[in-house]
Amino acid sequence: MDQHTSAGSQGRGGRPPLSEKVYTALKSRITRGDYGPNEKLPAEKDLSAQYGVSRPVLRVALEQLREEGLIVSRQGAGNFVRVKREAALGYTPVETIADIQRCYEFRLTIEVDAAGLAAQRRNQGILDEMEQALDLLSDATGSRLHREDADFTFHLAIARASNNQYYAETLKALRDHIYVGMKMHGDALMSDGASALENVLEEHRGIYQAIADRDPDRARAVMRQHVSHSRERLFGAGVMDLSMQ
Repeated sequence: MDQHTSAGSQGRGGRPPLSEKVYTALKSRITRGDYGPNEKLPAEKDLSAQYGVSRPVLRVALEQLREEGLIVSRQGAGNFVRVKREAALGYTPVETIADIQRCYEFRLTIEVDAAGLAAQRRNQGILDEMEQALDLLSDATGSRLHREDADFTFHLAIARASNNQYYAETLKALRDHIYVGMKMHGDALMSDGASALENVLEEHRGIYQAIADRDPDRARAVMRQHVSHSRERLFGAGVMDLSMQ
């Protein structure tokens, strides 16, 4: 098995990949204060030995922590826990079904435009990140599962590919809200059978291909179609009237 597969693929029997287990363990230690703000993490070789994984696997976990703003790398010095700051952008928690519908409505504005910009501005590195997320989604689909983490990672990579930090930061701030909708959508897909999961995987592949082909109009169209389909699968004819009373 090559490094890419061992670092990122889902384990046998639906078990999380090793990198995800390391990420979860490190995140837990950071959030409960075992590693304090501005404290240096142990060296990569020590962390690899501690968790019994290769350094490529460890680096996938560290990259996820960096992506979430929990750690920062300092050239030649190592990885440090970020000093906690008040978030510049935040949203109240999801409380109602109407909130989930509002989140989809908002995603149809920001993610559609982000996809168009991504098709114009992406580079090979960010395309590789999208492919890795697609690999995880494909593995999960083959196991008749839906992975909200890989799904969100794919969408976040597209926002990052826009090379406009406001799209990516907004998506990060919406992470918990988007996860709620993705979890409900994933449950609905699994109850509908294998073909439903496969159709959604093809939608993701279509978005990737439009961005890889540098076709902004198609990228916007397939992203709009994908998010709209997700909302329709979840709400069906039960879309609520959100008019002010």
